[in-house]
Amino acid sequence: MAMTVYLSCLLVLSMAGLAQGIKSSLRSQDPGPQPLELKQAFTLFQIQYNRSYSNPEEYARRLDIFAHNLAQAQQLEEEDLGTAEFGVTPFSDLTEEEFGRLYGHRRMDGEAPKVGREVGSEEWGESVPPTCDWRKLDGVISSVKKQESCSCCWAMAAAGNIEALWGIKYRQSVELSVQGGLASEKDYPFQGQVKPHRCLAKKHKKVAWIQDFIMLPDNEQKIAWYLATQGPITVTINMKLLKLYKKGVIEATPTSCDPFLVDHSVLLVGFGKSESVADRRAGAAGAQPQSRRSIPFWILKNSWGTKWGEKGYFRLYRGNNTCGITKYPLTARVDQPAKKRPVSCPP
Repeated sequence: MAMTVYLSCLLVLSMAGLAQGIKSSLRSQDPGPQPLELKQAFTLFQIQYNRSYSNPEEYARRLDIFAHNLAQAQQLEEEDLGTAEFGVTPFSDLTEEEFGRLYGHRRMDGEAPKVGREVGSEEWGESVPPTCDWRKLDGVISSVKKQESCSCCWAMAAAGNIEALWGIKYRQSVELSVQGGLASEKDYPFQGQVKPHRCLAKKHKKVAWIQDFIMLPDNEQKIAWYLATQGPITVTINMKLLKLYKKGVIEATPTSCDPFLVDHSVLLVGFGKSESVADRRAGAAGAQPQSRRSIPFWILKNSWGTKWGEKGYFRLYRGNNTCGITKYPLTARVDQPAKKRPVSCPP
């Protein structure tokens, strides 16, 4: 743990001023040698995230990708309207295409399917609390998973949704198998392999049951109400800005994060509002530099391990459908299996 913290600090220090220099170099298309500072930062990245490359050509290619990603992180931080910070992450040596193929799922563009979205409409008028964080209730939110290179974010988000609802309803903590239906993770552990295998779920007993699922209205106020009164929700977003995200509240525009092109499923676990912070928009808008504001946000659980983001979580601006968060808000309905009376056909 101490070594990890030490390496993280070294990376942060080595990044100071380096990103801007690389960005300027890339703009000028300077074909000269890579700066020594960049290679040092890349070496620290390799150590921290256990990266090695098969030959000098692959090393040079990954170093170039690392440099481009570092410049992109600098640009994303300049463009973000919230408090998000971008920089070196476990994905800093991947191209956009590689990242999308390994960590998202098939991009879902166009209109959402015509599924009934009105549930408990008579209750939608109830007030929403100012904050909500289901992580604070024991037995509701399971540990952050790491999907590796398996494109199973949707399965991890769905399992997290069922686990949370079961914990809330029955005060019973469960951790479900990602690859084995409703078996326990202990009985049917996650393998993280891309290659197909025969499902063995029937060999293991179920530890939770679902009766139905629903899609919530594409309205953030109603989503917040349901989240606060019923429990965590699975949502699907555009993950473009998550690749180089480190911490803070992401406040994107439709241009920087298209809300129609969603490709990554995560678990919505809470919401809140940041303390008053300096408004990044002030300079561009010509307002006073001292302008400050608080930022409403969603809290989301990811499936990329605890070394990414805010210990495996991230925050999105709440109120403008950032990155398409309202497009597919889905949740299971959990309940014990009903006992069915035997029936027989009259002779």
